[in-house]
Amino acid sequence: MNVCLLNDSFPPIIDGVANTVMNYAGIIQARPDSEVVVATPRYPDVDYNCYPYRVLDYPSIDTSKLAYGYRAGYSLAVREINEIAEFGPDIIHTHCPAASTLMARILQYETGAPVVFTYHTKFDVDIERAVGEGLLKKETIKLMISNISACDEVWVVSEGAGENMRSLGYEGDYLVMPNGVDFPCGRVPADKVYEATRDYDLPEDVPMFLFVGRIMNYKGLPLIMDAMDILNRAGMDFRCVFVGGGADLEGLKNKAADHGLDKKVIFTGPIHDRDVLRAFNTRADLFLFPSTYDTNGIVVREAAACGLASVLIKGSCAAEGITDYRNGYLIDETAEDMAALLKQVCTDMDAVHRVGDHAMEEIYISWEDSVSRAYERYGVIRDMVADGTLTRRRKHKSDYLIETAADVSEVLSKIISVPRNIRETITNDLYRLYEGMMANND
Repeated sequence: MNVCLLNDSFPPIIDGVANTVMNYAGIIQARPDSEVVVATPRYPDVDYNCYPYRVLDYPSIDTSKLAYGYRAGYSLAVREINEIAEFGPDIIHTHCPAASTLMARILQYETGAPVVFTYHTKFDVDIERAVGEGLLKKETIKLMISNISACDEVWVVSEGAGENMRSLGYEGDYLVMPNGVDFPCGRVPADKVYEATRDYDLPEDVPMFLFVGRIMNYKGLPLIMDAMDILNRAGMDFRCVFVGGGADLEGLKNKAADHGLDKKVIFTGPIHDRDVLRAFNTRADLFLFPSTYDTNGIVVREAAACGLASVLIKGSCAAEGITDYRNGYLIDETAEDMAALLKQVCTDMDAVHRVGDHAMEEIYISWEDSVSRAYERYGVIRDMVADGTLTRRRKHKSDYLIETAADVSEVLSKIISVPRNIRETITNDLYRLYEGMMANND
């Protein structure tokens, strides 16, 4: 099976969805009967030849200041579209509802291959951060929901993710396909833990709390800091370690300093070495993840792989599958409730570690298992296309514009004498026309 994976983020940008695409690509490429191509916006001075599968980077524009380091892909790129079409994908799987899914729709017209979309992130939150409230946010969401609705099958990483997608206007069906983690199941040996953490003040007899991820306030990080302030003022000794970088890192450091938590709260910055991250998860006593933004919370499963239980918000997507005091802990979304729980459970650390053992046994899922399930579904979709039982979505007017763009791209790619700047001007005009059509929705 030939599989094309598309996503708007890929290294050097590391986030949960980029990590997902890399694991899908690596595991599928390792199969003796499969080939993978990953299509992603181009980042300057990046070598994409170092992967065991093909990475096809297409033109992009620099939106890093607006979108926190991300670039926007040019999804009507003629040459790259034709290269993917020549690859002959059996499945086109897109992981972002923006440029990636627009390109997927063009590829579907070119190849006839079915398009699968996975909803990973509450993208309305990111859109609001980028453009604020108002008409622009509304129309951007409408455009993205239109892209999602155009796909042949829609997957979500949790039930909560599906509910969020429906709240934004999606009306179709979806399947829950949870992501896995690339940590092996089991704790890191004590000597490796010591080697990875010895530069930090982490006394053995003091509870250690951990957060790993992007340092963004919408992940509930101010709540963690306020809870640490409550515990500190109550005279409790602890260490709270934040691993990661992000737009709100300096603000969080200032908050820690203002609360006099400099010695108890530690910021390591980003750690990309997966073995070192496993060591930190093994060393910690509890993982703090009070995020109501994340739709799946891969880091919660990574913690579980190391026998580390998480503290989560009741009703959040990350809390799906968690039984309170069995394989994790559930709290109300307040600093007071987090502080009260930590103060209580840390009087019996053996019980806390037993909850971590249950997390390892009950909520851990490997990427191999996750991708195997997805690959099996790919086969079902491919067979449905072959026997005509896959119900293809009814066309909207925007589809005809996409078909036109695909036709123009194909013609221009064959006319060598047409200068590159003219080809790009034409396709840029088509792209603007598409945006205008979607905004007007007439």
